This record gives sequence, structure tokens and C-alpha cells, in this order.
Amino acid sequence: MKKLIQLFLAVIIFLSQEAFGQQDFNLHSHNDYLRNVPFWEAFGAGAASIEVDVILNNGELMAAHESASIRNEHTLTSLYLEPIQNARELGMIEKFEFHLLIDCKTEAYTTLDQVVKDASEFESFLFSSENPDGLKLIISGNRPKPEDYKNYPEWILFDFQSKVLTSDLPWEKIGMVSLSFRQFSVWNGKGRIVETEKAKLEEFISLVHSFERPVRFWASPDSKSAWKTFFEMGIDFINTDTPGLAQSYLSTIEKNVYQNPLRNEVYTPGFEQDGKEVPVKNIILMIGDGNGLAQISSGLFANNGQLNLTQLKNIGLIKTQAADDFTTDSAAGATAYATGQKANNRALGLNPAGDSLANLPDILDLYGFSSGIITTDQVTGATPSAFYAHHSERDDSDEIASWLPKSKLDLFVGGGREHFLDKVDEMEASGFTLLKNMNEISNSGAARIGYFASEGSLPSFQNGRGDFLSKSAIQSAQFLLDKKTPFFLMIESGMIDSGGHANSTSMIVTEMLDFDRAIGEMILFADQNPGTLLIITADHETGGVSIPQGDVRSGEVELAFHSDDHTGIMVPLFAYGAHSEDFKGVYENTEVFNKIMSIVKRYASFNRE
Repeated sequence: MKKLIQLFLAVIIFLSQEAFGQQDFNLHSHNDYLRNVPFWEAFGAGAASIEVDVILNNGELMAAHESASIRNEHTLTSLYLEPIQNARELGMIEKFEFHLLIDCKTEAYTTLDQVVKDASEFESFLFSSENPDGLKLIISGNRPKPEDYKNYPEWILFDFQSKVLTSDLPWEKIGMVSLSFRQFSVWNGKGRIVETEKAKLEEFISLVHSFERPVRFWASPDSKSAWKTFFEMGIDFINTDTPGLAQSYLSTIEKNVYQNPLRNEVYTPGFEQDGKEVPVKNIILMIGDGNGLAQISSGLFANNGQLNLTQLKNIGLIKTQAADDFTTDSAAGATAYATGQKANNRALGLNPAGDSLANLPDILDLYGFSSGIITTDQVTGATPSAFYAHHSERDDSDEIASWLPKSKLDLFVGGGREHFLDKVDEMEASGFTLLKNMNEISNSGAARIGYFASEGSLPSFQNGRGDFLSKSAIQSAQFLLDKKTPFFLMIESGMIDSGGHANSTSMIVTEMLDFDRAIGEMILFADQNPGTLLIITADHETGGVSIPQGDVRSGEVELAFHSDDHTGIMVPLFAYGAHSEDFKGVYENTEVFNKIMSIVKRYASFNRE
């Protein structure tokens, strides 16, 4: 039964290893024999070097660091040689892409003689000269003298441990060069390594590589920061006691690190109307879907440490919880902004009892406002549809689309034409002119307009969306301004959220910077049109994102992800223009609506004139 369980576990680990694919780093599984499933955990993590300490005890090689920890059933053969042979027989190993590093804790010659004897029982299958790609054993710890290395089989190599490397060493029998990390640095793996210590390590690495051999450092820091640093330094075998975690981290580092090749120009706000208690004529609410503080920071660090957004002075923090859940989705989050009431997740424009809620475009129409929505998502997406629809399920796109002709919106721009193909007549009957070119928006002359930028979803910025968001924001604001009425415009950047769900650093950074370009245009619009209130926030954070490392000079950021879903962390709100100081503080998402309406009601008579 025990063997069956071990076999089943081995198959699971092997399948996990297969999913890893090719990797351009090598792990050294330090003291592997101390793990729950020796060899298999390291093999499953794709370790290229697997270490076992051995003690010669009564003619047997015990897998242990000292005599007190010897367990009779834990031998080199039982924990390693037999499992490796089993994996070979099961077809899990076609070519050996790892070696065993055997650290001899007892006298060199007698211990190594026993290693050769035990391994020779597997020689025909694992080590034979007819199998040049067979398993190699690298002997560390107590070793014979270098001049005796030649006396051992071709599958026995040695771990050379000295700073003094010369051409007359028996390099044909040296499998790697290893030294204590502490001979070069006292770094503990937190923060950054001192440059002078790093230079010493790199100098030694280059020396080893000049003899065409790999290098390893033991007693080294064992953390994500250390693994990344060692990977970048070119250490051939990265020493770790947690090969599974190291493998998971290093195999995704290419995805988690992004270097921004371009820099956005940043507009400097005038601040002349910022915070002034003057009549508010225009309200622009910009929502970065999933855009938390880390996402904003990633864009900042990737753009020479500056954003349009981060120049603003009036800042608040928003609590994002839904009516029925600690962690909101976009439907409930946007409904809170649009209606001033908490909603259940997945519900649009409905309270928890299922009653329809008046939204900002409906209410502001009574105060003489025009309204519009823009999104990089489909128009039926959760955030934009919260400003016109009333439905219990955010994914019922056709049902949601039926609410658009009934809405008080004067403008919509986004993707998802496919959901409106059977509603064109109804939309035109309700007064919408459907445009075929975004450049027609600002000078269309129509009373109500709509523009579908795609049949389905729009591409991401990386995949060719271009300046759609900035251009549509400029065009739409001008269209609404030309109506000579106060207006409300909601602008959503929808794919920052997609980057969080995908745990994609590049997508988060590029979508955030695209959003910031649109923010810059709207700050400029506010400066050019006194009485404009600009509010920039998010519906929730996505990904549980943090920023462990980065380089402002090169525009590189590394993101780490706690989740691939939304989180309950507060999100920032930035305000600019008339009455922007009203948005300072920490408050519920519903208060954004209440603050907007308080300002609108204060100047109701002014806006009707």
C-alpha cells in the first residue's frame, strides 16, 4: 500500500513537472533528504541538482547530516537510487537533466568506495558508459585528493571548493565549483546586496565560467529577492531549501517583470480652479477597473517616477465592499458610484431587494445635465452598464443591452456591437445616431450619439488598441460641452482589471499608462473649462498586487500577486478642479455619489439658467 501511495504521488509530481516546461534557471535542492518526499519534491520542482548528505554506518550509506539523526530506512539507495530507477522505468525520465550531489560526512575514501559500490548495482540502467547522458553523481563534503579523482568511474564527478582555480586542475572530473556565500557577502536576502560584495561574487562567477564549469554557493540567502539576484548574476545552481517555491517564482519572473520602453509626457496642471467652491458645470468620473495603489505605483515607476494622476493634491480612500460580500465585483462597485446605494455582487442598478435604483444619468437629467459613458470594455460590461441598466446578472449581455435605448444617456462609446444588432431600429427611434468613425463624435451635430469601436471586445493596449481611450475622451467631452448644458461623463479603463486577473505585469503597466494619458487630457480639459470637477478612482483592486522590486531609471517594475481575483483593499480617489477638496478622507464607495449630488444640488438653480 505504501509503495502504491508513493507511486501515485510520483505520478502527480511528474505531471506537475511536465507543466513547467523549459526553464532558463537551475535549482540546487539543498538537504533534499529532509523533505517529506525526498527526491520526488526536488524532481517535481525541476531541480537540476539534488543534494543528499550521507554517513557511512556499519557498511550502509545513511541519508543524514549527523549520527543522531540516522533512521534505518533512510539510505542513499532507498531515498534516491531506487526512486530514480522507478522513475526511469515509468518513462518519467528519458534524459537525465539533473544530478545527485552527495555530501560525504564521513571519511572520504571509504565513504566514496561505498557510494561506488551501491551505485554500481544500478550501473547498467543509470550510469553505464553506453549511456553518456546517464545520471551523474557529484561528490562533495569529504572528498579524495584531486590527483585521485581519475580513479573513479566516469559517472563520478567532484565538487571543487576553492577560490584558487588553475588550469592544471583535473577539470574533466570536476562537475561544479562550490563555495560558501559568506566568503563573499553578509547579505541576508532582504533589500539589495551591497555593490562591492556583488562585484566580488560576479568576479568569482566569471572565473569559474572561464573554465567552463558551473558555480554554486551554499549558506546563501533563500528568498525571492535572493533568487532573482542570483538568477540575474548568472549563478548556475541557485541554492534553496524550498525548490517548489523557488521554481514557482523564477518560472514566472519573466511575466512578473516588465520594462517600459516608452515614456508618457506629463501635463502640468494649472491648479487655478483646484478646490475652488465655484459652480460645477461638468463632472467627469474616471474609473480604472481593478486599479489599486500598487497598479498606480507600477505605472509611476515605469514612467520616470511621474504620472498625470499623481500630481493631483486632493486624495481620498474608498471602501469598496458590496452589500452581500466583503469583496466587491465591478457590477456592485459601479452601482455604488452610479446610485449611491450598496448592491449585491453581479447586480446592476438594483438594491439587495431587487428594486431598481435611479442612476446618475437619470437623476442629473432632472437638473439639466447631459450624460455619457466611455469604456475600453464592451458597452454592456459591468461598469458602464451600471450607469444605464437594471438587471440582476451582469453577464446577461442581451438583456442589459435592451436598457440602453431607454436610458437618459446622450453618448456612449465602447465595444460590443454584437449585442445591439437587433436593437438598431429601437436605438435610432430613441434618438441615437450611430457613428461609424470616432472622429465624427465631437462635430456630429446629433442630439444623441453612440459609437461601437468593435463587434466584440476591444484589444488590449499591448495588442493594438492605440490611443482609443484618450481620443474618445477628448471627442466625447467636446461633444457634451457643445450641447451648452452641464454634463456628466463616466470614462472607464477596463483592462487594468484584466491584467490583475491574468497576473500580467506588462498588461497592468501598459493599461495604467494608457489610462493616465486619458487622465492628462481630462486635467487639461478641466483647466480649459473652469467649473469642471474631475474624479479619478477605481471600483476595486484586482490581483492583490505588490511591488517587491523596480528601477525607476530603466522603467522596470516587478509585481507580485497574492490573488488572481478582486480584493477588498481600499482604493485611492483623486479629485481635481471645482470642489475637489470635498473628496478628501476615507469613506464608503456610495459617498462618491452623495458628494456629487450634494454639489449638484448646491448649484441647481445656477445650472438651470
